[in-house]
Amino acid sequence: MASILSRLLLSLLVFFVTVQSQSIIKSLPGFPGDLPFKLETGYIGVREFDDVQLFYYFIESERSPKDEPLMLWLTGGPGCSSLSGLIYEIGPLNFNYKNSSGNRPTFLLNPYSWTKVANIIFLDQPVGAGFSYSTTQEGYYSGDLRSAAETYQFLRKGYLLGNPLTDVLYDLNSRVVFTHRKALISNEIYESAKNNCKGEYMHVDPENVDCGVDLQSVVKCIEKIFNAHILEPKCGTLNPTPNFLKWDRRILGDGGSEINPLALLESPGPWCRNYDYLYCYVWANDKTVQKALHIREGTKTEWIRCNESSSYAHDVIKSTDYHQNLTEKKLRALIYSGDHDMVVPYIGTMAWIETLNLSLSTDWEAWFVDGQVAGYTQQYEHDNYELTYATVKGAGHTAPEYKPKETLAMIYRWFAHYPL
Repeated sequence: MASILSRLLLSLLVFFVTVQSQSIIKSLPGFPGDLPFKLETGYIGVREFDDVQLFYYFIESERSPKDEPLMLWLTGGPGCSSLSGLIYEIGPLNFNYKNSSGNRPTFLLNPYSWTKVANIIFLDQPVGAGFSYSTTQEGYYSGDLRSAAETYQFLRKGYLLGNPLTDVLYDLNSRVVFTHRKALISNEIYESAKNNCKGEYMHVDPENVDCGVDLQSVVKCIEKIFNAHILEPKCGTLNPTPNFLKWDRRILGDGGSEINPLALLESPGPWCRNYDYLYCYVWANDKTVQKALHIREGTKTEWIRCNESSSYAHDVIKSTDYHQNLTEKKLRALIYSGDHDMVVPYIGTMAWIETLNLSLSTDWEAWFVDGQVAGYTQQYEHDNYELTYATVKGAGHTAPEYKPKETLAMIYRWFAHYPL
């Protein structure tokens, strides 16, 4: 689930921090020949004594680097590596699943990379995410506010948010409404929950027995649904053990037996998106890969896709107040939602946007790619502030991962000040 301020700061930014080490990467294990784009990696020291070292990947625009915007990509979680966004969402490389073996993942070029229209910095933040590390134990204590302070710069052209967790009141309470609209629960269950819970589904009064019974019915209906995309199979979670080549597989009914993840790639049965993420663990933990990326030896014991650290403080309950402040600036904002995402349903996102009290400048209408409806959009404005909201039809929680062609068209048009 995306960190509130991590998504708030998914922005077009200018870097003011001093890069303490940087390397130009011309080739990578798994990709044949030289990279056809400019990749730079390095560490940025933050906090008073530079004890926190944040790792980044910088990829130049493939079109016109000097003329394109500079974008800072922060993956949520909090604690998920930006390498996940680079490979699975908007970067120029995707794993070549058809031609990869378990121990040797290979890459192919992503024809829908956002680097076709922007220079992008992928930053591993907060500390402990990806290859970012601290030289002191105290440095690993982080939270929403501290993480934001470490990555904050000033907004130059605007900001964008993808399936953002912004306000628990709206985002999580909207899940019950979402399940009803998607026919995952019956009208009877929904009406009963609506009446008994009075719209509060997250912080239920323990004495409200009727509401509790209704929510149990809701959970029973959706417990086998994949929250990130309700149309895809749910296959349980895959969590790394100290030996990353072994995993703990929790699937309903199988008892959580420990298996070799590489066997999953060849096993019969339904394809599951979680299995695609195995390649990232294998590739990023390979010593030749870490050497190619110029990762400092001894700074991280193991790369994991999402570091759910207990030392991270969720000290911002909602970020709508920050958005309200931004509406007084001369900024452009783009907020998008995959319309099949049940982690942060579009219903909740639209609800908190309404609380900003902006004027509606365009009505709800379809936007198109190749003559087909790619989603729906509407625009808001307030003085010099402009906000575009868009749904991505058929997309899940990480929209570019599910609909790469459509989201590239979306971001290209927004950068160019075109209507979606």
